[in-house]
Amino acid sequence: MATEFTGTGDPARSMALLWRTPGEPVSRPGPRAGLDVDRIVAAAVRLADAEGLSALSMRRVAAELGVGAMTLYTHVPGKGELVDLMLDSVLGELYPAEEAVTSGSWRDRLTTVARANWDLFLRHPWALHLATGRPPLGPHLMRKYELELRAVDGLGLSEVQMDLLVTLVTGFVRGTVGGVQERADAERVTGLGEDQWWAATEPYLAQVFDAERFPTAARVGPVAGEELQAAFAPERSFAFGLERLLDGVAALVADPARS
Repeated sequence: MATEFTGTGDPARSMALLWRTPGEPVSRPGPRAGLDVDRIVAAAVRLADAEGLSALSMRRVAAELGVGAMTLYTHVPGKGELVDLMLDSVLGELYPAEEAVTSGSWRDRLTTVARANWDLFLRHPWALHLATGRPPLGPHLMRKYELELRAVDGLGLSEVQMDLLVTLVTGFVRGTVGGVQERADAERVTGLGEDQWWAATEPYLAQVFDAERFPTAARVGPVAGEELQAAFAPERSFAFGLERLLDGVAALVADPARS
């Protein structure tokens, strides 16, 4: 069974590995002496990217690295700690150019934050649920939080407002990416792509749909479908929602006392 949440392992061991504190060497002598925590985590991330978190096990990761499963346990105590390490590792991909979230207008900075998170969770779909839950406070998570706070610093907002604003933007991103993943899951489970599903349902819908009963849907649906070329256009929804969200942020920045 897939680990559905971070924090299922020993929190102290996870934190020691995340921060590489004394007593947790990066590598140890033994079979495949070149093996270390970073190589194990990288292999686990590749596996999760390719097959999802449900495919992840210490045995599978060991096979990817060409070692026995017990060799992995000399570096990482178990799957729970490994998942913690995986999430923090991919969060390290965010903001390679830190000035993108610390310079320019606040709107540009928050757009960069939103886009970077959107791209990250599309690359690593398995990380979305983990990041939504109770992620461990590793170095890359703390860097992410620090830089995202800097993106809204100096706007006259209180510390609490800054924290809530970062949560609002990143939460919006996770929600929209979640829609992308749900559609992908539906295609995988049903074996039908979006076009195939509509082709199978439209003939019946044409027989039962009552435009007099649903006049607004009858007017809006065809126009939106023609424009978007899909029942759900995730990128368009993301861009539209982000602009409306930032319009709301502009009202807060103009009058921080209103909240």
